[in-house]
Amino acid sequence: MRYLLGVDLGTSGTKTVLFNEAGQAVANHTAEYPMHQPHNGWAEQDPEDWYRAVCEGAQAVLAAAHVKSGDVVSVGLSGQMHGLVMLDAEGRVLRRAILWCDQRTGAQAEHMKQLIGAQRLIEITANPAMTGFTAAKILWVQENEPELYARCRHILLPKDYIRYRLTGEWATEVSDASGMQLMDVANRCWSAEVLEKLSIDRALLSPIYESPDVTGRVHARAAEETGLRAGTPVVGGAADNSAAAVGTGVVRSGAAFTTLGTSGVVYAISDSVSIDPKGRIHTLCASVPGKWTAMSCTLAAGLSLRWLRDTCCEGEVLRAREEDVDPYVLMGNMASCVPLGSDRLIYLPYLMGERCPHPDPDCRGVFFGLSAMHTRAHLIRAVMEGVGYSQAECVEVFREMGVPVERMTACGGGARSPLWRQMLSDLYGCPVSTLAVDEGPALGAAILAGVGAGVYESVEQAADAVIRRDATQQPDAAAHAAYQPYFDLYKRLYRSMRADFKALASL
Repeated sequence: MRYLLGVDLGTSGTKTVLFNEAGQAVANHTAEYPMHQPHNGWAEQDPEDWYRAVCEGAQAVLAAAHVKSGDVVSVGLSGQMHGLVMLDAEGRVLRRAILWCDQRTGAQAEHMKQLIGAQRLIEITANPAMTGFTAAKILWVQENEPELYARCRHILLPKDYIRYRLTGEWATEVSDASGMQLMDVANRCWSAEVLEKLSIDRALLSPIYESPDVTGRVHARAAEETGLRAGTPVVGGAADNSAAAVGTGVVRSGAAFTTLGTSGVVYAISDSVSIDPKGRIHTLCASVPGKWTAMSCTLAAGLSLRWLRDTCCEGEVLRAREEDVDPYVLMGNMASCVPLGSDRLIYLPYLMGERCPHPDPDCRGVFFGLSAMHTRAHLIRAVMEGVGYSQAECVEVFREMGVPVERMTACGGGARSPLWRQMLSDLYGCPVSTLAVDEGPALGAAILAGVGAGVYESVEQAADAVIRRDATQQPDAAAHAAYQPYFDLYKRLYRSMRADFKALASL
């Protein structure tokens, strides 16, 4: 039996999963590590913690499954995007990695617009200047830690640091690299123009591969530390959402997934590059060779429902404990008794500001139309509908760009709600499915590893062989039509209140 190792380097921990060639998980292990926040809005991690977690995970799954190291034919890596890892000439870490969620780089993002031009930056990198992306972090180090920057010889993304520790090779791949804001995304290569204008030496960056390409092999020291066989190939892998797309079977044009976790992500595949000139959503290279993706991220999807649970639903939480059920099940049952439109109550899910399709750090959550007749059940349904509207607004942008969304897979904790899935299906106007088994990015990384090792012919063939769908909910045409006036009003409300959000932030 041949096995594939999928490693998903997350923000709170690294999940390592051992799969057989049928895509079935035979063992998994998660190792956690801390996040350091030395100042308000900063977020850093020690790359050595990541590598220790990978070693621990690899050893644990091999032992748990009683699998010999020689039976693992390939390793795939997935990881948190946008993080900045800096190494010196000897390959030693110069400082803690600056993470995707770090917000110290507002001034640098604005400076990028001046150096390159706001519209030109979108044309090349397919995205507006963002505090979360890697380029702004590099500029921050240039300006604030110049002596350290002068010693830097290698700039890596988080999962690519793990690759270096496993193989000794400097490499990245298209899906993760396109989130650095240093690539010519349409041509899948580093942008000489962006690098020159940001004064970043091309020699600091690694060669770019396609995601299933073999980028190195486990060396002797890493074999001792992980329990893997020396010489085991390590493929390019993918950014976390790109790996999740492969792991959910979103590998062909027309397919998309929605993740309802703390944040909400919609990810769609396209056969050609399509860039939103307004910068409302992200365009990146897909982990499927020759394809691109449109991706949105809204900041408070499941977070909105959790906030409501914690602040207004103490009774439901207590009753759920007594009945040994998830409180969200009780909340969903309550919401299902409220008519579509929540009796004219609309919720704007901007608890943390917003990223897509309104990149606005100052907007805030709103209940619009609140009346004395409304109950907790109305609030719950309004929150679920408001999150659905936010995802549907992003899908609307995708379609406006010519990126087809014909079928949707729902993932994350919120996807367990049949009511929420039906709302999404009705708003999107397309079927929404769940997966029989959801292993997410780790499975996607393992599939890519299998393609690199010749276990599968292609990413598409592997997804067809491995991914199994569960329930599918079809859109209700009448409900789709009934939602439209509420959806249209929802979209107008942000535009109407945008200036007021800025005024509130200045008080």
